[in-house]
Amino acid sequence: MSLRVAILASGNGSNAQRLFDLKRSGALDIDPVLLICNRPDARALERARQADVPALMLDHSKEPDRERYDLLLVAALKEAKAELVVMAGYMRMVTPVFLNSFPGQVVNIHPALLPSFPGIHGAADALAYGVRLTGCTVHFVDEIMDHGPVIIQAAVAANPDDDRDTLQTRIHALEHRIYPQAVQWVAEKRVRVEGRQVHILPAALPRRIVAPDGPWLAWPPLEEPF
Repeated sequence: MSLRVAILASGNGSNAQRLFDLKRSGALDIDPVLLICNRPDARALERARQADVPALMLDHSKEPDRERYDLLLVAALKEAKAELVVMAGYMRMVTPVFLNSFPGQVVNIHPALLPSFPGIHGAADALAYGVRLTGCTVHFVDEIMDHGPVIIQAAVAANPDDDRDTLQTRIHALEHRIYPQAVQWVAEKRVRVEGRQVHILPAALPRRIVAPDGPWLAWPPLEEPF
């Protein structure tokens, strides 16, 4: 059976779109059961509707505190019988109320190589620091921002002539490859967490490793078709 996946988003929803597209092509063993957005004007809502995925807008500004809002999230996700919660550009910290309801079942993507440059400006902060390598990270979510165990990372050069937009564009391209891969590993029950170490178990059938098609590197390596 396909893994029942719910998506939390706040904005454009390009990572959500990538999951929808790969599901439609048969590359992902998931069933997108719900997308929840906290902003009424977010494009992610329309992306979900066009993909025939149930979409729900829950405006966080209508609730008195984060815990009350997260209770609404939990109720909606439980009703949808979500097995994995995928944060795709969701710009809010979740509370223990939320995380305790989905232990080890919440993943996020961050546009930097954690633990470097946590927070909402990962790419811009890396550029301002002058690093030569940056990238993106898929990780499990815990109570600390951008802190949970790392599932997969991809690195890309930060060039001296980059600006925030050019660097962010290259990072986004990598996000669209490593996030589906991480979700597929979860769907295949190949992810084992021991403390802060995440182990990817071998596939039941051998998989061809995808060679990088540019100046970037992912670890663990991507498998076809990602």
